[in-house]
Amino acid sequence: MSSLSFKTVTLCDKPWVDSIVMAENSPSADYNFGNIYIWDKFYKQLICRFEDRMITKLRYEGERAFVFPIGTGPLVPAIEALRDFCRERGYPLLLRGVTEKHRAQLDETYPGCFSYTLEERLSDYIYPAEKLATYSGKALHGKKNHCNRFEAEQDWDFLPLTRALIPGCLDMLDVWTEENSGRLEDSVSYEHDAIIRAFAAFEMLGLEGGVLRSGGKIIGFSLGEMTSPDTFDVHFEKAEISINGAYPMVCRELTRSMIAVHPGLRYINREDDMGIEALRTSKLSYKPEFLLQKYLARWVG
Repeated sequence: MSSLSFKTVTLCDKPWVDSIVMAENSPSADYNFGNIYIWDKFYKQLICRFEDRMITKLRYEGERAFVFPIGTGPLVPAIEALRDFCRERGYPLLLRGVTEKHRAQLDETYPGCFSYTLEERLSDYIYPAEKLATYSGKALHGKKNHCNRFEAEQDWDFLPLTRALIPGCLDMLDVWTEENSGRLEDSVSYEHDAIIRAFAAFEMLGLEGGVLRSGGKIIGFSLGEMTSPDTFDVHFEKAEISINGAYPMVCRELTRSMIAVHPGLRYINREDDMGIEALRTSKLSYKPEFLLQKYLARWVG
């Protein structure tokens, strides 16, 4: 009988999940509590604490799968528990979100037992925080120019995200969703639900963010959380696309504010592009330092 007992994620799970996530010390966006909680409707994720590791069960594109068992301590007991769990239910053992570091761990402990498929559309875009805070260098000169023009043309300010500002962000989100639904198709509705869930539990999730205003009107916002001691994960970033420079300003100001709050911050994770060409183009334009590649690992024995 499998020793794993999965449960629906609740806000009460945050303390123990956070401790395991920080011990894992990975820049990946897949493990932090906020992402598990706010995307629960889409991925139908269940979690289980197994010794000093966390195992997440989910459905992705119709397949039952698990996230690599993050945490500390020996890996073998967790994998064996997963093998038992899958054997009892008659479905294959699939691990998602497997980074190069995790792949090396699996190959060391189970040589030849896993096959790997690179899932490029799920790669996280990782940027040096200092570069996004200044747009220094030739490669980001265009972003800096957009910000300069914005600052010259707009009466703007950037405020830390608080409960009082959320209604205005929701109003802006409704307009943004309507204007972009055709361009981004079904992903917009899922993301809209996730943002609503994030705002509803903003304080309890420990999310951080900021709001860009022009003339007192909200024209952009961003929010996320620390996913490792030196990496901030941006869950959502929205701005009025019709206002030149609004998006680069939100990115720059959010990064500056997070550096001020977290002196050890080195990287910004702007998450994956979901295989959407418009998102890929946008994320590449900010010149990532590297893409955190992820694999689907399948047990082949």
